[in-house]
Amino acid sequence: MPLPAEFSTAVAQAVGPDAVVTDPAKLRTYECDALTGHRAIPELVALPASAAEVQAIVRLCAAHRVPFVARGAGTGLSGGALPVADGIVISLARMNRVLDVDLEHASVVVEPGVTNLDITRAVAGDGFFYAPDPSSQQVCTIGGNVAENSGGAHCVKNGFTVNHVLAVDVVLPDGELVTLSRSDSGPDLLGVFVGSEGTLGIATRITVRILRTPEVVRTLLAGFATTDAISRVIADGILPAAIEMMDALTVEAVEAAVAPGYPAGAGAVLIVELDGQAAQVAEDSAVVEQICLEQGAFELRAAETPEERARAWLGRKSAFASMGRIASSYYVQDGVVPRTRLPEVLRRTAALSVEYGLRVASVFHAGDGNLHPLVLYDETVEGEPEKAKQLATAILDACVEAGGSITGEHGVGVDKACSMPKLFGQRDLEVMMRLRDAFDPEGLSNPGKVFPTPRLCGEVPGPYKTHPLERAGLAERL
Repeated sequence: MPLPAEFSTAVAQAVGPDAVVTDPAKLRTYECDALTGHRAIPELVALPASAAEVQAIVRLCAAHRVPFVARGAGTGLSGGALPVADGIVISLARMNRVLDVDLEHASVVVEPGVTNLDITRAVAGDGFFYAPDPSSQQVCTIGGNVAENSGGAHCVKNGFTVNHVLAVDVVLPDGELVTLSRSDSGPDLLGVFVGSEGTLGIATRITVRILRTPEVVRTLLAGFATTDAISRVIADGILPAAIEMMDALTVEAVEAAVAPGYPAGAGAVLIVELDGQAAQVAEDSAVVEQICLEQGAFELRAAETPEERARAWLGRKSAFASMGRIASSYYVQDGVVPRTRLPEVLRRTAALSVEYGLRVASVFHAGDGNLHPLVLYDETVEGEPEKAKQLATAILDACVEAGGSITGEHGVGVDKACSMPKLFGQRDLEVMMRLRDAFDPEGLSNPGKVFPTPRLCGEVPGPYKTHPLERAGLAERL
């Protein structure tokens, strides 16, 4: 359904005609995020340059009942920025300024279009850094990080985005501009907003905390025959800055793509990074090295220079992109399990891979049990894309059965909305939806995300299967 002409004209007046995209070919740039299996072409894309312009657009959407989706860099992996076919996209790419750096209070104020890594770049010369570090940190934006509560390799010690956001200016779905802060009395509305995936409003100004650069960083690289030796490091009381593991298939891909020089013949490669005061790091490193050897590491090395450290991390940071060297397409999943259940879930994943006849490359934040299985498939083979989705969902089910969660950092989006009843009960979902309705009673802000709907989760033609909403008591078959 086309947008009202007066609406499109008013949006152009609010942001300027050069900041509005309506050309059909150019609109395709915004038809999906990094989860390319879901696509929809918006009616219009607006690129505001200020909070006032965001307000003006959202007020027009509220007045004309036009749904809107906020978009950062489009690097999300759950379809969180998937457009609504009869709505608009509000791209925050032009709002990319670092507004203030306060070293005395260890904080930085940025607009939502600032990239994650640019925050660290703004303060690195003064001995600070911004801790959350998604693999896409060179291109992903802080606005998207706030929406998804992004994590990263080093969050096992320093926490996720929610642990580093001090305040956010938010344009609510009716156009009102409010500030949510850690210093607010009453309910933690800032905590509610971070990770809400764009369903409660649009962040236009974000204050984050920064940390002192540690005195010493030591990066260890270990090669193992299997992925079974994972959880003992933290069990022994060591809290590394990061613990990352890649299986043999991932190692094969990254060696072909970026040649980081990982141990030859490894069934799994473990990266453990320790930081802090020199004496403590040396003590912890000795313990970790001993644990790795006891758990069967056949090769163990430490990065002795910044270049060696960067090389060790190169393969891990390039893992997703490297899959193109061993498969034409992949479907990435994002589940969480208790660390002690990691070996069990990895074995279950291997069994499911055999059952479905598709390879699975596993990359994961071993420190917090956040799995990223990459289901490899060929989109030109009939039925393989659907089979890949089924396998990815089965892996997610295994995570839930092991006492885990359906997402660690990628969000729910449209990709996992139908899995929500597997994790939450009817009353849980009702409370979440009531909270969303309190912010957005008209349902205009990023509709169709996070929560299951019959349209989104409808069954494909064929023998009838009980729908997740029916199992949760939220719907019944007529």
